[in-house]
Amino acid sequence: MTTEQINQAKDKPLIIAGKKYNSRLITGTGKYKTLELMKEALEISGSEMVTVAVRRVDLGDKSPHSFFEHLPKNMAILPNTAGCYNLEDALRYSRLARELVGTDLIKLEIIADPKTLLPDTEALLEGTKILAKEGFKVLAYTNDDPIMAKKLEEAGAAAVMPLASPIGSGLGIINPINIQFIRDIVKNVPLILDAGVGTASEAAFAMELGADAVLMNTAIAEAQDPVGMAHAMKLGIQAGRLAYLAGRMPKRMYASASSPAQK
Repeated sequence: MTTEQINQAKDKPLIIAGKKYNSRLITGTGKYKTLELMKEALEISGSEMVTVAVRRVDLGDKSPHSFFEHLPKNMAILPNTAGCYNLEDALRYSRLARELVGTDLIKLEIIADPKTLLPDTEALLEGTKILAKEGFKVLAYTNDDPIMAKKLEEAGAAAVMPLASPIGSGLGIINPINIQFIRDIVKNVPLILDAGVGTASEAAFAMELGADAVLMNTAIAEAQDPVGMAHAMKLGIQAGRLAYLAGRMPKRMYASASSPAQK
């Protein structure tokens, strides 16, 4: 057995709302130049879950050339409420998605500000409570506040999804300390880092911080080579997870000889 196989054997599976996933990369479907390019990137990413904006895609169109026909087969569809700026709209689109897609999964996004696209966490918490009581499996998109992350877990969220940085910014993980705090406090549901990752090294860093998975869209779709970046993200997440399981060496203030003198 190889070292990689040994490390993977030690790992706990990623389970979201009772379903096991082999890939820890969750992908999006927006901003691709063509549907054919989207399909190719999604396939090479190895992702097993893809998020779809309820407001921006015709969920009822199942024709041969439709959006849904360009999704790789057997991918779990995660509808999202992107573009909703109030609780009422988010609840309505969540219920519409369940009716049209036939899934209880929902990525709940309620945006507070059109410039920063930061979440309205008060409305998010209330929406999570309401939808969880209705049987939804809520993946809650939130800010990097550990206290709110814990409240969402206690409210019945199936996963907590703190941002790395603002949506589509590519700024990477701007507050890794808070992500570590969230990792320490959220124990019973997956921690999925969402929004702001720009390249594979940042995806690896997210996994090294203890994230259970990473969701990304713009980083792949707006890369110069989306297919190549999708492959890089797959490998980056795998490497970061293996490094997390292996455990990094401690940081030291001063040098430590790699070949210490014998006494």
